[in-house]
Amino acid sequence: MTKLEIIKKTIEYVKSKSEGEGSGHDWWHIFRVWNNAKLISKGENSDQFIVELGALLHDIADYKFNKGDEEIGGKVSKEWLKDLNVEDKDIVAVVHIVNNVSFKSEANNKIKSLEGKIVQDADRLDAIGAIGIARCFAYGGYKGHSIYDPNIKPNLNMTKEEYKSQKGTQINHFYEKLLLLKDLMNTQTAKEIAKERHEFMEKYLEEFFAEWEDRK
Repeated sequence: MTKLEIIKKTIEYVKSKSEGEGSGHDWWHIFRVWNNAKLISKGENSDQFIVELGALLHDIADYKFNKGDEEIGGKVSKEWLKDLNVEDKDIVAVVHIVNNVSFKSEANNKIKSLEGKIVQDADRLDAIGAIGIARCFAYGGYKGHSIYDPNIKPNLNMTKEEYKSQKGTQINHFYEKLLLLKDLMNTQTAKEIAKERHEFMEKYLEEFFAEWEDRK
């Protein structure tokens, strides 16, 4: 099986697992991350095959929906790629991305490969800007979180375990994660894209609080 055929098979597989998902981690999120990753990789000396597989499989079994299991995504990805007879070294590279791409590990970011950094940037770009805002509230609704409560302040020094279990508000999530992502991008291409999306989120929050405080 050629690399192109493996990519096509993986697209079909991921679509079958993620279409219709309602938390903002659906096929179209994966599709955007895949496209972002391909765009970013054009300016980097990276292995395109690993980048694409990592992007397509990065949310195949997210810990958030699997009782906090941080390794299940890598396990599912490994099984899938073995079934396609992907080379062991490539499987190891993809599993590394899937298991370490998440923001939850940022305090101890374990992404080492260039391909992993590209996928991480691509995923983070989809968490900010207009689409990022929509996904933030989609996930909050899915989890039953409040939009905003002025009595609940953002936790700006969350541990990894607190991040995984936190039940704060979605507006707080901007300060706890989304507004931090611009300065955490790995590649120059992602940094340039992130700047405009970050500014859009800042304008959104200005409007939100103006309406909340009835200043408009």
